[in-house]
Amino acid sequence: MILFSDRGTPNGYRHMNGYGSHTYKWVNEAGEQFWVKFHYKTKSGIKNLTLEEATKLKAEDPDFATRDLFNHIQKGNSAEWQFCVQVMPFEDGFKYKWNIFDVTKVWPHSDYPLIPVGKLILNRNPENYHADVE
Repeated sequence: MILFSDRGTPNGYRHMNGYGSHTYKWVNEAGEQFWVKFHYKTKSGIKNLTLEEATKLKAEDPDFATRDLFNHIQKGNSAEWQFCVQVMPFEDGFKYKWNIFDVTKVWPHSDYPLIPVGKLILNRNPENYHADVE
């Protein structure tokens, strides 16, 4: 999640992209190693709050995003994200222009394009929060 940036304040979880901060090492069946970053691209479209709306919600309804997602699913809808990865050959990671483990850096898509892998679909709410979530 990017909550504090020049991009604005998202209008709930359904209207924001998600990004894995960390770099993961994947190894395929042939033993080849790769560095990987995760991306979740919202299917609901990016939607931001105005400064006035965000300021009001912060004070009056800090659980807005959670309740919005819960109510959306409770009505029989789903929230969806396209799951994509960026894949960097293992050796590139040692000579890249910056530290690939620095969570403040973004790998340019021109260097390592997004590869669609699947979908993240939320279509039911937890029935027992502790058992289903914790």
